[in-house]
Amino acid sequence: MIRTHVTVSGLVQGVFYRDTCRSEAQAHGVSGWVRNRPDGTVEAVFEGPVDAVDHMVQWAHRGPARAEVRSVEARQEPPQGLTGFDIRPTSTP
Repeated sequence: MIRTHVTVSGLVQGVFYRDTCRSEAQAHGVSGWVRNRPDGTVEAVFEGPVDAVDHMVQWAHRGPARAEVRSVEARQEPPQGLTGFDIRPTSTP
C-alpha cells in the first residue's frame, strides 16, 4: 500500500480532469481524492497497491482527451487508509 500526492499543471481545469480521474481511480481500485486549486492546477492523492497507484500517476501525465498536461509533481506520503475516491471542493488560497 502506497500513497502519492500529485499536483498537475497545464490545461487541466474545465476539461473533465477530475471526473475522469475519479472514474480511472475507481476502475483500478485506487482510493483518494482530486480537486481544483485556485491557481489553475489540479491536486490529487492516490492510495492503494503499488501497481495501481503507479498507473494513476502515469495517467495524471496524460489526463483526459481534452487536457494539455504540462507537468506533474509527485511526492510520496505515508498511507492513511483511505477508502473510496472523491472529488473535493476547490481548495482555498
